[in-house]
Amino acid sequence: MTSVEFLQWVRGPGLAIASIIFVFGMTLKVLEIFMLGRKKNLAELRSSGVKEGFRTIITRFGAVDRFTTRRTMFTHITGWVFHVGLFVAIFLLTPHIELFKSFLGFGWPALPTAIVDFVTVITLITLLIILFHRITNPVLRYLSVGEDYVVWVLTFLPMLTGYMAYHHLFFPYTWLLGIHILSVCILMALFPFTKLTHAVTLFFSRWYNGYMGGQKGVKQ
Repeated sequence: MTSVEFLQWVRGPGLAIASIIFVFGMTLKVLEIFMLGRKKNLAELRSSGVKEGFRTIITRFGAVDRFTTRRTMFTHITGWVFHVGLFVAIFLLTPHIELFKSFLGFGWPALPTAIVDFVTVITLITLLIILFHRITNPVLRYLSVGEDYVVWVLTFLPMLTGYMAYHHLFFPYTWLLGIHILSVCILMALFPFTKLTHAVTLFFSRWYNGYMGGQKGVKQ
C-alpha cells in the first residue's frame, strides 16, 4: 500500500467506520446512564433542582477549596492545562475547523496558527509530565491500571502526530497525515469504551448531583 492509498483509506472508510463506532458507542453509554434505576425522592422538595444542576456544571470546573493540597493542586493545574490545550488544538485550528465545516455546514473563527502551535507544545509537555508523575508517584502507580496508560497513549498520539504532520517532521507528509488521522480514528473507536467517556458523562453526572442537591436544599 502506498502512502496515498493509505491516506485515502483512513480519510474515507477508516474515518467512517470510526465515526459509526463512536456514535453508536456513545449513544449506548448515554442511554445506559438515563436507564439506571434511581430511588424516588420522598423528602419535601426545596427546589426543582434544575437551576442548581446547571450551576453545579459550571462551579465544579473551578473547584479548589481549603482542602486542596500542593499535590492535588499539581493534578488540578496540569489537568486544566492539557484539557484546555486539547480543546484549542481540536476546535480552534483552521484545518480542523474546515473539517468540521464540511460535516456540519458551518464553522467558527480560528486562533492564529502560532498560538495553537504553542499551546500544542505546552499540552504535549504537560502530558509527559503527567505520565512521569503517575509512574514515579507510589500511590498513583499502585492505583493505575492498564487502561490508564492506554488512555494516555490514545490522547498523546493524535497531538504528537498532528504536530509532526503540520511541521513535516522526520517523515513524508502523506504518511504523517495518514498516521495522524489513523490515530484519531483509533481514539474515536475506543472512546466510548474507556475512561475517555468522562469528557461527555461528566456533564450529566455534575448536573444530576446539583439537581439532587438542589431538591434537598443543599448549598451548591
